[in-house]
Amino acid sequence: MAVNSDPLVVFRFIGDVVEMFEPSVSMSLYFDDKNVTNGSDVKPSLAASAPLVTIGGEPGKFYTLVMIDPDDPSPSEPTLREWAHWIVTDIPGGSIASQGETLQYLVLVAQPIHDKCI
Repeated sequence: MAVNSDPLVVFRFIGDVVEMFEPSVSMSLYFDDKNVTNGSDVKPSLAASAPLVTIGGEPGKFYTLVMIDPDDPSPSEPTLREWAHWIVTDIPGGSIASQGETLQYLVLVAQPIHDKCI
């Protein structure tokens, strides 16, 4: 029996946070000179500023990058896993994410849906 060693599966990001998927574009992410890959640990001091993110994809298409912490505040109690830390929209394919529109200080609030309008 083959064991899946993909860090996204091992750390239960796939399955708990998102369903299995096939990446559609390449991406690289650096904090200073540290290349961050799936399963990498990043110290808070290193992540104090925005990373350098390059997005592959096709010129003429635009992409959205959403960064969350899937085990926040801890892997055993990930109660804040859906907190959006950083969102960049309208990133041109084949460019650096800073060429998109950064949405900062974003707070996501879940609202109940009611069957009837009053």
